[in-house]
Amino acid sequence: MSMQERLVFLIGSPRSGSTLTARMLGAHPALFAPPETHLLTPLAHLGFYGNVEKAPYDPIITRQGAHELVRALPGGEADYLAALRACSDVIYQRLLEASGRELLLEKTPAYALVLDFLAKLYPEAKYLVLTRHPLAVWSSYVESFFDGDQDAAHQNNPLLERYVPAIARLLRESPVPLLHVRYETLVETPEAEMRRICAFLGIDFEPRMVDYGGEGKAPVKVAAGLGDPITVAAETRPTTKYVAKWAADMADDAAKLVQARQILDRLLDEDLETWGHPRAGIVAQLDAMTPSGAKKRRPWNRYALERRLLVRLRKNIHHNAFGRLVQRIRFVCDVLLR
Repeated sequence: MSMQERLVFLIGSPRSGSTLTARMLGAHPALFAPPETHLLTPLAHLGFYGNVEKAPYDPIITRQGAHELVRALPGGEADYLAALRACSDVIYQRLLEASGRELLLEKTPAYALVLDFLAKLYPEAKYLVLTRHPLAVWSSYVESFFDGDQDAAHQNNPLLERYVPAIARLLRESPVPLLHVRYETLVETPEAEMRRICAFLGIDFEPRMVDYGGEGKAPVKVAAGLGDPITVAAETRPTTKYVAKWAADMADDAAKLVQARQILDRLLDEDLETWGHPRAGIVAQLDAMTPSGAKKRRPWNRYALERRLLVRLRKNIHHNAFGRLVQRIRFVCDVLLR
């Protein structure tokens, strides 16, 4: 079996439920779900397919050199892709050998932004494409990473405007073997969805994929670093209690409702339809909300306090003058709040 046949890519935006999905899949004895590798994103930006704007080298010359290099190869782009694939294949192979499992689940949200490259690199792998209510994604991002500051969140990363069009296009064009999974359906009927996913992957369903927390038994061992540090670890199986949480988070904040409509205005009807949440339904939900003006109480836990500190540091970092220390703090902020 080739490495491509042993690879499963979980494609979804941040806060779409990918950590939950990865944990459920990782509970299967045939599937290994390592931490987010971010292995392929840099390979997509070596100059031929994409390039970085800032680097400790000249990206313009690098891009030109990459194109000249590929033109000089006997097999052209096919040779270039084969070389890149050889690099990632070795890493994936070593991970699988160490895990003792048959299939490797690659869950890195940033891959949704390099889908054209990914489809060229691994056209025969299998792809699980996960979508969730767009405003649930956005609200979770704002609350989880920016302590409820929607303006700072959007300035740092216009998440929906980047991910919705890219993932919707993948679903419409289907250039690779893929299965569309909706978060809401997954948590409402987890066994049926896991059975559907297992059929797509060619493996038998395992009950522990649903009861991933063990239900009184020893919890299923899952690799550290799979993303959400709070909600998934707090549950033992999928739950529907987070499906409508976005509405509660937005309902009493007029500014968030205004921003939500502005973001929706920048998304295409076709993309929202493909995503599984047509515009009319989302607008109707927003129209039904009437802000009461009550101030929401923020959660107090170690994770929330860390995020609060990071947001403040990032917003005020230009006022500090601690040289390298400040630059290091900003680097950490940018990584954690990506």
